[in-house]
Amino acid sequence: MQDSRAKSSLKRHGAAEQRFLQLISALPKVSVQGYDKFRQVIYWNKSSTDIYGYTEKEALGQKLEDLIIPQAMREGVKVLHQRWLDKGEPIPSEELVLRKKDGTDVHVFSSHVMLNEGTDNPEMFCVDIDLSEQYASRQALERIASTDLLTGLPNRRHLQHFLKENIIKASASSSSFALFFIDLDMFKEINDTLGHTWGDELLLRVTERLQHSIGRKGLITRFGGDEFVFVSNVIEDKNEVYGLVNQMHQCFSNSFELGIENVRITSSIGVSIFPHNGVKAEDLLKHADAAMYQAKSNGRNRYHFFTATLGEKLYKERNIASALHESLDKNEFKLVYQPQLDLKTGNVIACEALLRWQPNDKAKAVAPDIFIPIAEKSDLIIKIGRWVFESACAQAKVWKERGINLRVDVNVSGREFEHADYFQFLSQCREQYHLAPTDIGIELTENVLMHSDNHLIAQLKILRNMGVEISIDDFGTGYSSLSYLKKFPVSHLKIDRSFLDGATENEYDSALMEAIVTVGHKLNLKIVIEGVETIKQSNYCKQLNIEFGQGYLYAKPLTAAGVEEYIETLKHVS
Repeated sequence: MQDSRAKSSLKRHGAAEQRFLQLISALPKVSVQGYDKFRQVIYWNKSSTDIYGYTEKEALGQKLEDLIIPQAMREGVKVLHQRWLDKGEPIPSEELVLRKKDGTDVHVFSSHVMLNEGTDNPEMFCVDIDLSEQYASRQALERIASTDLLTGLPNRRHLQHFLKENIIKASASSSSFALFFIDLDMFKEINDTLGHTWGDELLLRVTERLQHSIGRKGLITRFGGDEFVFVSNVIEDKNEVYGLVNQMHQCFSNSFELGIENVRITSSIGVSIFPHNGVKAEDLLKHADAAMYQAKSNGRNRYHFFTATLGEKLYKERNIASALHESLDKNEFKLVYQPQLDLKTGNVIACEALLRWQPNDKAKAVAPDIFIPIAEKSDLIIKIGRWVFESACAQAKVWKERGINLRVDVNVSGREFEHADYFQFLSQCREQYHLAPTDIGIELTENVLMHSDNHLIAQLKILRNMGVEISIDDFGTGYSSLSYLKKFPVSHLKIDRSFLDGATENEYDSALMEAIVTVGHKLNLKIVIEGVETIKQSNYCKQLNIEFGQGYLYAKPLTAAGVEEYIETLKHVS
């Protein structure tokens, strides 16, 4: 009876319609079903059985909504079908999630055709293309895109989606959760000493411990590099947060076995709590990150909660960053130059270019030691750094044309080296102003060099071989590792003023100074002493055979015109 109904359905159509139905019925993974005006099945091809699980015998005579339409869609399907019958409005083609006989979902692209439209016996034919393989591939790609390849943890992309969903749920239930930003202390040093392979192995071991300790209490993700983010389940009070953060720290209490090495590492953790410290994913992350950096500033191997004080600090920093952007557009920066003197001859041999910020609104102005670290937190330092370098080149050209042979040293931030075209920019800038490599020097901090990779060191070697003078600035305030000096292609060692302050009065400070100078000379480095303020300090430096001095005893930072006047004054004195 049911087979005859299907055959009679085909016979009612013209030859062209029959050929169409026969053609699509033969296609693999293309389900074709026919329904009468009551949505009862009158046609069911073999692919429909393959896709949905119902045999033709089981399907014929059944209603569409009872067979393959999920409960939530049923009323909508009835309305669309009736609207097509009454008003001639076709059902749009689209990707749908329908239901198999066993209750599982199946993804299809569904199109619809109405035959015998306008008669007493309209018949709707559904053509469903099975998208199961495409959906599985898409899911696999989604997993890859959302998973960290090294650790197998969810990555930053997954975290963003998860946080947004978590915020919606927590808002609806008026509940709280905590976000922990975990950074491994001194991880780069392990990478540098043991190699990246063991560095990766350490990240895997850290992942295992974190999962074992807190994995069931929330979501652990790898944010990037040596940073992890943990989002807790619902928390009732702050004591739960303290418990979690202590568990995290406990993960680092024992050493990690890496081959024949037993490596000890600690972590700094920042904590933000929803909704008290933010109601947006980006704010919770930003605030936990700020708290983590505060933990590092406090000495590492500790945690810090985001506070109102930190919030005020971030607010001020955002305002300063915004004002810096405006000042770049308005050209509200200038350079001053502090001379460096040859301590034997008394001649000016170079000067350090120092940035000053002079916004029209004087209330916005802050000192370089405040605004430069803020600029370094974003690409703003790139724009400022390039303005400084180009301005210094322009001034060096002016002096050169006037017969003043004076090297200009420019401070370079580590963030600037992260841009692939930075060294190309240096070269183009020198060429633009017709300068030799010896006309412009660069100053780097110890921390920049300590965090440099092989590519950066290779590029610095190229500069040094060309004749560019490269100085380590403020030596003694960072890692202060004399043994590392031989690794880097530097020409000058600038000793921080703090070493000089007590060296003329204190034997211990004097011994430190002598040790640094002796090792520097053994490594063929020229020594520059910063912060010389008294004749006694100057004479002390001369006794140690320090080559160059810089400080208020000789000259404070001067305008370009002031430098020219100072050089003329020295000529008359000599």
